[in-house]
Amino acid sequence: MNASPDWRESARPARKPVRVLIADDHDIVRRGVRSVVESRPGWEVVAEAQDGREALDLVIASKPDIAIVDYSIPIMNGAQLTRHICAEAPGTQVLIFTMHDSDVLIREVLTAGARGFLVKSDADRTLIAALDALARRQPYFTGQINEAMLKLYLSQPGGSETSTLTPREREIVQLIAEGNSSKEASRILNISLKTVETHRSSVMHKLNLSTTAALVRYAVRNKIVEP
Repeated sequence: MNASPDWRESARPARKPVRVLIADDHDIVRRGVRSVVESRPGWEVVAEAQDGREALDLVIASKPDIAIVDYSIPIMNGAQLTRHICAEAPGTQVLIFTMHDSDVLIREVLTAGARGFLVKSDADRTLIAALDALARRQPYFTGQINEAMLKLYLSQPGGSETSTLTPREREIVQLIAEGNSSKEASRILNISLKTVETHRSSVMHKLNLSTTAALVRYAVRNKIVEP
């Protein structure tokens, strides 16, 4: 007579599938992350994006459980994208995936609403652990931050130059630093050229800058774009 199945095994709830979106402008990075995600039974990559605007559209359309977001993604960087995801798809947990590890960047993405922060150099060892944590609705951080520091970062007032800019101003700084003209920025953001010029003028005044070259240097220095 065959032994009956252990009721404790059958009573365990099935692991919920985890649906993931990958937003990174490097194809080789997306392929590597996809390989890791799909190595786990029940996990799937539902969408991939090469820039922030495309990523936001795909998050809204596919509603993934987790969005893995490269901080330096073009058009709308990781912090800006995180703010939009939190507002428009609050069920999606954001994991910031970045080459950089600085106090300014960490504070910015935490304030934006990211639930995880992973330095790319740590990915081989910790990507699965990070995704596991976010799938359980728990935060996960590597680099200079840990759970003990999380509340401290969020409770302290920001002291960087970037904290003086509005989210829209940061979007425009990124687009200009990436080589877009004001006209191109207005098309990408779907706002008027006059509005772009107003924001651009405000940024230059706030940061005491006088040339586009100085604005680009500011964007690189503050990790808004990569050099």
